[in-house]
Amino acid sequence: MPQPLKIAIAGALGRMGRQMAQTVAADPRLEPVARFHRPGSMGEGLVERDEALALVDVVIDFTTPAASVELAKACAARGGPALVIGSTGFSASELAAIAEAAKTIAIVRSGSYSLGLNMLTGLVEQAARALGSEDCDIEILEAHHRFKVDAPSGTALMLGEAVARGCGVDLGDVARRARDGLIGPRPAGEIGFAVLRGGSIVGEHSVGFLAEGETLTLSHAAGDRSMFARGAIAAALWVAGRPPGEYDMRDVLGFTAS
Repeated sequence: MPQPLKIAIAGALGRMGRQMAQTVAADPRLEPVARFHRPGSMGEGLVERDEALALVDVVIDFTTPAASVELAKACAARGGPALVIGSTGFSASELAAIAEAAKTIAIVRSGSYSLGLNMLTGLVEQAARALGSEDCDIEILEAHHRFKVDAPSGTALMLGEAVARGCGVDLGDVARRARDGLIGPRPAGEIGFAVLRGGSIVGEHSVGFLAEGETLTLSHAAGDRSMFARGAIAAALWVAGRPPGEYDMRDVLGFTAS
């Protein structure tokens, strides 16, 4: 029987960090070796980041963009371990820093680790390719709990990128992230985003293709965070031992060539 994969959990005191700890501990393929949080965080079995990196095969990270970038740099400087990043809301410079780290270590980064959402992404891309954004208006709606700090969500942007790929355009050229005031008619080819925040919503996403006389809506709703934890574990099992590079859940699920 193969040895369990040694896992460290970053952001261990956060919502997803606690969920990851429970899910990893229940999986016989994994050994939860270390948990760490912000520098100087103590108690609850926490260790310092650099101590954790020396002990494990993969770090699972659901923290913040800035913390994820620093973690990626630290892992790259050591030549490992591999990294699974679930943080969202990165700036262009932060993404560039992660891409640089991925020249040295294997990194899986995704806006969502839900199998269902990644299937939705594939369907959305196919629908956009078939329907196009000139003949129908494409709108993305997402809803999350009141504590989420970035908007649109990383998953919404992931869906936007899928729409853009299907339409053969660059998302940055056609995205409309907010509407307010007297904005005039909706331009053809625009990809719109709408955001709802409140209560304890784990995550809801829908993509609407609105044509004259009919509307097609593709959607997904998350019931609890355990689905994201299971997806992150699948990514950790997949990325261990991979060559350096930046991967996503399409790679993990075999939707793209490795």
